[in-house]
Amino acid sequence: MNLWRRISRRLMDSLDNRNSEEEYQLLATGSPSSYPSHVQRRRRSRVQGCLRHHTLRRILGFVVLIPIFLLLGVLWSGVPPSFEDIREFERNLPQHYVTQVHAKGGKYIRFPDHLWGHGFNNVLQEALLLHYVAEKSDRSYVFEDYVWSHLPFRYTLYDFALRPVRLPMNAFISGPTAGSLGPHSAAVNVEFWDMVCPPHMRRVISSKDSPSDAEGNEIVDWWVERLKVVQDDCLEIDSKEKVIFDRAFFDSDRIISLWPDFSSSPIITRYLWSPLVYSALLRNFPILQPESIPALYDFSTNTTLTGLVALHLRRGDYKRHCPRLAGWKSQYNGLNRLSDLPDKFDSSPYTYESDEYNDYYMQHCLPTVEQLVTRLSEIRKENQELKRVYVLTNAWGFWLNGLKEALLKDGWQDLKSTLDLFLDPKQAQVAAAVDMAIAERSQVFIGNGFSSLTSNIIMLRMVKGLKVSSNRFL
Repeated sequence: MNLWRRISRRLMDSLDNRNSEEEYQLLATGSPSSYPSHVQRRRRSRVQGCLRHHTLRRILGFVVLIPIFLLLGVLWSGVPPSFEDIREFERNLPQHYVTQVHAKGGKYIRFPDHLWGHGFNNVLQEALLLHYVAEKSDRSYVFEDYVWSHLPFRYTLYDFALRPVRLPMNAFISGPTAGSLGPHSAAVNVEFWDMVCPPHMRRVISSKDSPSDAEGNEIVDWWVERLKVVQDDCLEIDSKEKVIFDRAFFDSDRIISLWPDFSSSPIITRYLWSPLVYSALLRNFPILQPESIPALYDFSTNTTLTGLVALHLRRGDYKRHCPRLAGWKSQYNGLNRLSDLPDKFDSSPYTYESDEYNDYYMQHCLPTVEQLVTRLSEIRKENQELKRVYVLTNAWGFWLNGLKEALLKDGWQDLKSTLDLFLDPKQAQVAAAVDMAIAERSQVFIGNGFSSLTSNIIMLRMVKGLKVSSNRFL
């Protein structure tokens, strides 16, 4: 009985305390400051609790929605097309008929540790020189896909869109490096290599003893001497320990020593873009405005798009990369240092890391709109036929609109860019090559001297015999 009394007393005490703390009181109207302090605290605590509750719910809801929005964005970009038709084209190249090969014999060389996961032009630079080594060694070069990723899937994610992990080389280029027949042993694809050169037939040679920091012609001569004594039909170069032509090589002037002979090689003189790329040029003839439509179909001559200046403007990642180039004291890339080219890069008058030094690099690597207007005006004075500008770029549209507005005020007729091209899904996957094909045919090309894309365009324009003075830099 006493137990129940104690329990009932505690219950009554707790009720009395709760009522004394939470009962409503009749308050005089007035400002909140006139309210009792305990009422103000109670109201604040309720409001804060409510805000915490709803804010937490919203945050959690937003976090849950993020992957859904990302998925919708990826799906909106679409699934990239299959390039199976181009792969079938490669399989049916004449040199891939096994019976014919066995009748004639054949010597092949493959470089399985080739560059991958980088931009197309870095890969192209290396592929052309590796093919050159194969040509000088009288062996058939084994060409491979352009590889972005070694993931075991067909696609990967890049810029919130699906991207093929690999593309056939003939989606980008034609010519000897992609298997077109020429005066030397025809290149073959890796699928054919696997068929005629099973693992037990392959002779593997390491590159670890090859020269480092040597001139380009010395590197090629060393490999020619090394390979001419090898009689095996199936030769594979292991370059895991030492890359034959590494990034430092292409960022130096050591490639210049190869130019006299390399520029006359069928690898370059018979170089062509793929039919897929050329079809994009034809589709966009209203943008290119050729003086003669038949001339646009002539891909093998030095015909140019009169009145058009092509301008290579790398933005995006170059906002970080250009200051790094200044910090590394970098010079122009590879063939951009050919002595015949009119524009030179020389930072020596400026003190390292001074404002003037950094400004000099940025002007030639990541110029402002005002600097671009001035540069284009200077070049137009030397080439008064120039009227239109085509920009090869990864810049945002709003930035390009500002540049266009400034150039129109300066007297240019029009500006078109990569963003204005009409490309089908397959052409869109090789848009960089489409840009390059346009720049190769422009009356004047203004490139970024630090870029491998610019270097490759300069190379092709030089080989086609276009005026050296038509190749300029920012």
